[in-house]
Amino acid sequence: MLSVRAVRHLRDFTLDVTLSVRQGETLVLIGENGAGKSTVLNLISGILTPDAGEIVLGERTLYSSEERIDVPAESRKIGHLFQSYALFPHMTVFENVAFGLRCRKVPRPEIASSVANQLAAMNLADLSDVNVGRLSGGQRQRVALARALVLDPDILLLDEPLAAVDMRAQGAMRKELHDRIRNAGIPCIVVTHNLGDALELGNRICLIEEGRVVADGAPEEVLSMRDNGFIASFAGPGPHNGLMPRAPITGHCGGPPDFQPL
Repeated sequence: MLSVRAVRHLRDFTLDVTLSVRQGETLVLIGENGAGKSTVLNLISGILTPDAGEIVLGERTLYSSEERIDVPAESRKIGHLFQSYALFPHMTVFENVAFGLRCRKVPRPEIASSVANQLAAMNLADLSDVNVGRLSGGQRQRVALARALVLDPDILLLDEPLAAVDMRAQGAMRKELHDRIRNAGIPCIVVTHNLGDALELGNRICLIEEGRVVADGAPEEVLSMRDNGFIASFAGPGPHNGLMPRAPITGHCGGPPDFQPL
């Protein structure tokens, strides 16, 4: 389980969020551009440091202003998939997926075995020696996800995971991503501006406005708030455009008592 209470003073406002994500649960963050969604991910992963608060993952405290704890990003066991995927264009698929393991000084035989297993799981084995610059958007997305999962993370953070995927391929990739997240069985937070992503991937949706959580609950509950300008533009006309979440649940910011994993 992830528990976050974080304050970070930004240029236009102060981000002040409290949220939690249970084991096997996927929380989707939505909101206007610049609302603080990606900043939340960066605070959790250790790219940014809160000005105050506490971040606890499982039984490990990753950050605490009171206890003066700030675990380095590379030691947090977090899989972070960036919107741009942040792949190394001069490296092959294998080298990109192996990068984090090499940084951790994992023995070469173990790296070879772990990367091979992950590439096979992602249907990328035949592309192992291909430079990532030659891949499609969907293939790059799978490489980035494989690089995150090969580290055996305790949580996944996905920032606009399908933004670089061709529109025609997004449906299939969304289902594949849903299955990968479910099989990982760990907490996951997804930032998205796509309604399909929110409904297909999320157990809960959290709406952030100017660094504050203003709504948190089951997808159909949050998306029914049509008096909210962002929700109205996000969901569009009609009941969720005919889409329904895979596993709707009821709950609140602390995590629903009747939660069931995807």
